[in-house]
Amino acid sequence: MTQTNDSILGALGTIGLPDGGDLVTRDMIRALNVSGGTVRFVIEAPDAATANRMEPIRQAAEAIVSKMDGVDSVSVVLTAHAPQGGAAKQPTPPADKTPPNLTIGRHPTPQAGPEGVPGVDRIIAIGSGKGGVGKSTVSSNLAVALAKQGRRVGLLDADIYGPSQPRMMGVNKRPGSPDGKTIIPLQAHGVTMMSIGLMVDPAKAVVWRGPMLMGALQQMLTQVEWGELDVLLVDLPPGTGDVQLTLCQKTHLTGAIVVSTPQDVALLDARKALDMFGTLKTPILGLVENMSTYICPNCGHEAHLFGHGGVAQEAQDIGVPFLGQLPIDLDTRLAGDAGTPIAAGDSAMADAYATLAKRLIDGGMG
Repeated sequence: MTQTNDSILGALGTIGLPDGGDLVTRDMIRALNVSGGTVRFVIEAPDAATANRMEPIRQAAEAIVSKMDGVDSVSVVLTAHAPQGGAAKQPTPPADKTPPNLTIGRHPTPQAGPEGVPGVDRIIAIGSGKGGVGKSTVSSNLAVALAKQGRRVGLLDADIYGPSQPRMMGVNKRPGSPDGKTIIPLQAHGVTMMSIGLMVDPAKAVVWRGPMLMGALQQMLTQVEWGELDVLLVDLPPGTGDVQLTLCQKTHLTGAIVVSTPQDVALLDARKALDMFGTLKTPILGLVENMSTYICPNCGHEAHLFGHGGVAQEAQDIGVPFLGQLPIDLDTRLAGDAGTPIAAGDSAMADAYATLAKRLIDGGMG
């Protein structure tokens, strides 16, 4: 009989822990691999002290799996989350805070239905049908523009595979956790922000399946001390995948903003994002046309590299607000790379984002 991941987890779920629960319900099993008659997995304890007491548990897990039909060999490694040996690979936390003792990317915990975030008045998703349309740039600058207009703003970077907000917002410290259960977010340019990019090695790819993505999103919404916010902007990954589905189904969203470039190919994918939000009954608060025009800095000639006006026409066709057009701008890119969003300064682009923010506010932000 060939065993499967599910059958192995079923066996491991019978091993109780001294302080309650079992290895599976406590989410301690990592890197489970079943290849023929060989089974390998890691037991990850919450900390080094707990790991030191769990050798009998490791032996019990090895014994119970080795007795299963078709299992020829078992390899069980006992480790601890954020071990001392790996601390040097992580960004150094502030002197008055310790790294959060949390496993980011666990499976989501059950909840009865959509929930809000304590202290947050509005949650607005910022999405796109495809990558490369400048959604994250719009998210960071809109957050800063809203903060400059006196709003209490949070920014959650939910692009798990490609988190870019730490770079764009100019933060690189690991968030602190006073109790190992909650995460204290960082502050930048008047915005409270959190990103998976602050919790993992920036040089390593995040290679997670859907359940871990959904668990990470749930943690960043519910285990972060967001404080009192007028609005929390959620920078979504491109497309219509697990993160978008989880956010819309499990969170009380005020609505969504969709960012697109004006050409037909981009609008094809933007319409899919609009259809997804419609299917999930998430109101569309507005559309933004990014890279709408290009002004040559040498001669002042205006060119429409990706067409022009397509997003505005789409907004009119489907009857949703059009929040504005944003040009391709070199200074915007340079500012984002430098960690100070262009909206934080004084320029024509800062004024454009201020106008976008005002239109969102005037529309009631939902």
